[in-house]
Amino acid sequence: MKKLLLGLAVVLLTVRGVAAGAAEVPASVGDDKIKTTATEMPKAEQSVTQHKISIGGATFTYTATAGTRIVRDAKDQPYARIGYTAYTCSDATDPARRPLTFAWNGGPGSSSIWLHMGALGPRRIVTTDAAFTPPPPYRTVDNESSILDKTDIVLIDPVGTGFSKAVGEAKDADFHGVDPDIESISRFIRQYVTENGRWNSPKYLLGESYGTTRAAGIVDYLFENENLAINGLILIGLATDNDVIENVFSDDPRFHPFSIPFTLPSYAAVAWFHQALPDRPAELGPFLDEVRAFALGDYTQALALGNNLQDDERRRIIGRLHQYTGLSEEYLDRADLRVGVWQFMKELLRGRGEAVGGYDGRFLGAGLNPLGEIAVYDPSYSAIAPAFSAAFLDYLHRDLGVPPDRTYVVFASVWNTWNFRHKVPGTEVPQPVVNTGVDLAHAMSMNPNLRVLVLQGLYDLVTPLLATEYMVSHLNLPKDSRSHIEIKYLEAGHMLYLHEPSLKTFKDVVATFITKTSGG
Repeated sequence: MKKLLLGLAVVLLTVRGVAAGAAEVPASVGDDKIKTTATEMPKAEQSVTQHKISIGGATFTYTATAGTRIVRDAKDQPYARIGYTAYTCSDATDPARRPLTFAWNGGPGSSSIWLHMGALGPRRIVTTDAAFTPPPPYRTVDNESSILDKTDIVLIDPVGTGFSKAVGEAKDADFHGVDPDIESISRFIRQYVTENGRWNSPKYLLGESYGTTRAAGIVDYLFENENLAINGLILIGLATDNDVIENVFSDDPRFHPFSIPFTLPSYAAVAWFHQALPDRPAELGPFLDEVRAFALGDYTQALALGNNLQDDERRRIIGRLHQYTGLSEEYLDRADLRVGVWQFMKELLRGRGEAVGGYDGRFLGAGLNPLGEIAVYDPSYSAIAPAFSAAFLDYLHRDLGVPPDRTYVVFASVWNTWNFRHKVPGTEVPQPVVNTGVDLAHAMSMNPNLRVLVLQGLYDLVTPLLATEYMVSHLNLPKDSRSHIEIKYLEAGHMLYLHEPSLKTFKDVVATFITKTSGG
């Protein structure tokens, strides 16, 4: 259940030939069927097709390359086959100077189909907003909100997802940890930049959810190990400090008291949306300001006092929590003021027999197990997962010419075995729970021209908005660097592109960010 919750951000693919009639102009074909033996390594593969798209009233041609790259380790030996999908503008006057964005989803264990078919790629899946998308046939359309008019895009699938696999003596499990994941994707980026003559291009990293954990580590790794400076980071659903969002994954929030207050404004936003508050204010913005102040003030102090909290103060805090969450005072009392995300998803609309979404609290689904304490599934994931999977796999094989002779892994079950320890460069003792915000702060100090854009959905329960604000404000940046990171709020959930107005805002904000930071 929890493995579904942190996830998603960029597209990838690994292929090998161009299927007949799959695209307008097949440009190249990869090798014949690969045989992996002890003496024969897989080779890089690619399927290259040509397409056209109109964005912002302008029509241009682009090249789509769906393939795999054989990535080399520190000893210059092949150790991973990483799948990717690259979109490059065919009409660029100087491709070597055109912006280039590397993107991925999160998980850990997620492929990049979500960002690919939801926001970044030239084609996107049309889903029903805040409701279950009807069964097939699904509808895909040209994505006029793609950022392809501003930047070339490379969507990457980490090892274990998509078609990406370990090769040689390596095993997939060798890559299933914070640090080897950061290193392998960094090595892919360096090789791609070198092999495609893109060292002089303005470069960007875009990650979603755990993909932001990855991106913050990669930006520092590339600078420290490869002298490769990134122009900007685009982070969707910030998750750099996993201690701050532990309440999201715990069935019992008592074990993670530090992270509890950070979920409160997001609970308030979701309850406001569903009109489940006892005294619902007319406007959400001022209401959230009030809840923020309470969460960081009286609520945090009350939780810190624990059993020393006086009875009258406890009753007052419970009353405020009732006003801000819509949960009953009796329930809040029994919960000892501590409500986890999965508990909130179940309890908010229990009386209606419904559960709210975790990725996106605007979604509703059948409550199931009416006596249960926690939600048993996430309606916002179930509502869109079949549509995204079907649309991407159809597009992959039909339009991009990838043969259907290999299984594409949409989501790998690696959560329970993932190594969340992280060794920050320059330190000896690894962090027990990853916080790549330290890496990001180091990168911003070493590269004062680096800029960061954070996009936050108001109805996101997976990476709550107050947790995002806390992580940004605790980067310990020098005063003259603090303005180099900005947060933009959208009226959507974790996967903000599910809300079409937010998708359009996403396009405008990211396009402006790239233009300002690339000299374009």
